[in-house]
Amino acid sequence: MPFSGMAVIAMLLLTGISLKNAILLVDFAIHAERERSMTGREAIREACLLRLRPIVMTTFAAALGALPLVMMGGYGMELRQPLGIALIGGLLVSQAQTMFTTPALYLLVGRCARWGKDRSV
Repeated sequence: MPFSGMAVIAMLLLTGISLKNAILLVDFAIHAERERSMTGREAIREACLLRLRPIVMTTFAAALGALPLVMMGGYGMELRQPLGIALIGGLLVSQAQTMFTTPALYLLVGRCARWGKDRSV
């Protein structure tokens, strides 16, 4: 499929959804670290466990909403189909990224912050 203007719009939508998912996890983990004095690893693990369902529900709702764009034919199909395909494929990648990459980056940034704090003292 050609990368059309509608696919670019889908990418912008996916960026927002992916960032929302990452913010959900990181916000919950930071709150757990500060309020309940948990380690970064425990906090992000709990965040992933507790926020998995809302994240999956958002992803599936958006993917099922984009399914008619892919399946329908008729006039304007050339415009709608790339949007639907980009959305569904991007949502699957975004889901995996949210559950695997975000916790890893959270722990890496926490380590770097601790290392920088230890060096400055």
